[in-house]
Amino acid sequence: MIIFDTSNTKADLQGILALQSQNLTNSLTPEDLTTQGFVTVHHTLEQLQKLNEEERHIVAKDNGKIVGYVLAMTQKSKADIPVLVPMFEVFDEIAWKGKMISSYNYMVVGQVCVDKGYRGQGIFDRCYEAYSERYRNQYDFAITEIATANTRSLQAHHRIGFRVVKTYTSPDKVEWAIVVWEW
Repeated sequence: MIIFDTSNTKADLQGILALQSQNLTNSLTPEDLTTQGFVTVHHTLEQLQKLNEEERHIVAKDNGKIVGYVLAMTQKSKADIPVLVPMFEVFDEIAWKGKMISSYNYMVVGQVCVDKGYRGQGIFDRCYEAYSERYRNQYDFAITEIATANTRSLQAHHRIGFRVVKTYTSPDKVEWAIVVWEW
């Protein structure tokens, strides 16, 4: 039975890192990159712990094994993962619903991943349901960026309710979609 919870132990964080490492772009075949999706940022245990101290990550566990997760980040975390600083800078340039994104109290989806053997079972959706339940009363919305080449992730986020508010190309020539999910 799959249980949805917050990351509460070092073992949970290590489970997130294990699943993350299996789904990083350099760990996947070109076919998997196209059909299965991918994650782009490698976190350290220390980074995940620091983020988790601010707001807890959502995890899906099957008999104690992490089989899915949604990482939680806040604006306070913007300098904690150096590779993500440019993402926050782009957020600061976006006007949405008549205000700059930076003027809202938003939650950042730091990353989402479901174990390949568990895909198609609703875990992605249920992780996001748990994320929304936990954070919708504290934050105005959730925001993240997704590489436009990651079509599986874009489609899944669209299904949940995320909407593209901006696309841009980073200096390394990767096109990104900034997506917002109103609770």
